[in-house]
Amino acid sequence: MAYWLLKSEPEVYSIEDLKREGRALWDGVRNYQARNYLMQMQEGDLCFFYHSRALPPGIAGLCRVVRTLLPDPTQFDPQSPYFDPKATPERPRWFTVEVEFLEAWPLIPLEALKALFPKDHPLVKRGNRLSVMPVPPEVAEALIARRGSR
Repeated sequence: MAYWLLKSEPEVYSIEDLKREGRALWDGVRNYQARNYLMQMQEGDLCFFYHSRALPPGIAGLCRVVRTLLPDPTQFDPQSPYFDPKATPERPRWFTVEVEFLEAWPLIPLEALKALFPKDHPLVKRGNRLSVMPVPPEVAEALIARRGSR
């Protein structure tokens, strides 16, 4: 099992939205590195749900990957802001995963996360724009243990 961090602006899609829906496609990713991470995910991998552009930003919960390597349907929709005219159903360019809600947490703010993540991890480096990134197993285990002690 691998661990991942998925970033979303809470006013666009929050952990509470995922809790209400139960499952969701993690669609609309249009960064090649983030897409490549999505393509590496396996069923059963755990994902930390991160609220970005929040005050404060931080991890708000946990979800699990339930389906992988799904063509992102937004790439085919001309009405979507994520439409890609070069993508076709026969040759999709963008892939996603489906995740299921596991838990909402009291927010673990970015300032606290900086003490847990390696200094060179994209989450804590300035200027990072990735919406999907791996989480080292030792950090994931510390986050899960921290959640249990709250």
